[in-house]
Amino acid sequence: MSRRMCSMFYRSWSLPIESRSQDLRGLRNYGLSCCVNALLQSFSATRELVDLLEGWNPVDKESVPLYLRKVLLAMQSDQSQPAPHKDFLHCLDRNYIHDNVQQDADEVFLSILNLIQQQMSDKALAQEIQSLYKVTVETYLQCLECKYIETGTSFLLSLPMHIRESHDSLEDCMRFFFELQELRDGDKCYCERCGEKKPSKQGFKLISLPSVLCLHLKRFRNSRGYTRKLHCKVTFPETLNISEILTAEALSERYVQSDSQYSLCAVIVHSGVAMFGHYTAYVRHKDQSWYHTNDSSVRQVSWKEVQNTYGGSLREGTAYMLLYRQTPEGKQPEWSSGRRS
Repeated sequence: MSRRMCSMFYRSWSLPIESRSQDLRGLRNYGLSCCVNALLQSFSATRELVDLLEGWNPVDKESVPLYLRKVLLAMQSDQSQPAPHKDFLHCLDRNYIHDNVQQDADEVFLSILNLIQQQMSDKALAQEIQSLYKVTVETYLQCLECKYIETGTSFLLSLPMHIRESHDSLEDCMRFFFELQELRDGDKCYCERCGEKKPSKQGFKLISLPSVLCLHLKRFRNSRGYTRKLHCKVTFPETLNISEILTAEALSERYVQSDSQYSLCAVIVHSGVAMFGHYTAYVRHKDQSWYHTNDSSVRQVSWKEVQNTYGGSLREGTAYMLLYRQTPEGKQPEWSSGRRS
């Protein structure tokens, strides 16, 4: 989806009273920074990313990864004031993720990861950070007449989940993503063996899973130049086992067997309509409790409240991005001990 801009003056929907729970720190909303604020909370909840950046000895100057490191480490401290992140916002603005423009959370998420790759002088570490989120897939194209198969390798940092306008589930969305689609009539693909366009079967097959699985619920749909938001219900579980969801047909012959058990660690929520809205985040803290972060406001919530983001109501915020952390089957997520200051 293209970036959604809004020239209207935007008023933050966050609570006016700053609050804090445990050692979670909120983030002030500067203009339209709620999108970045929600993403920062999801990054902060990703222990693997925080640990990699904390162990980095940066020589970079004025780079996105440098300022990301500073704000994430500040968010780990036990201070009661919102974490300072103006420098990070200004750095993003210099890299064309502009202030005072309503952004799309998935686009900003991917842009930040790409800027880390481009700007971090420690390329091995930059690759390690990107690998945290990298889903490796096989691109698959088969001619339905001569049966010639063409494959390639690609990767995605977030999986775009197509949703239907009736009740849906995340598991169904994932199965649909890896389901091969038939292309006929005007959608035929060129077959190298036949030398012309033929009816084809096309799609992705899974090769390997990442430590942090990001799933983008595609709630914004473009039609005839108009973008609308889908408020329909999409359920998602607190724990996810990929091996129980995908069939053998969805797996590449090169599939790398790994732990397929995941635990939900963050939910990026969008409230409002396509052209005007607000982002917040639900994050799972190291005490295994859920917290709702709404800019500078942070409060503890129940899993039932997180489930309210399934959708189905125009009044409620809806889950837009889901981040799951890989956990060995039968074990609870492990968190770093000790508090950073």
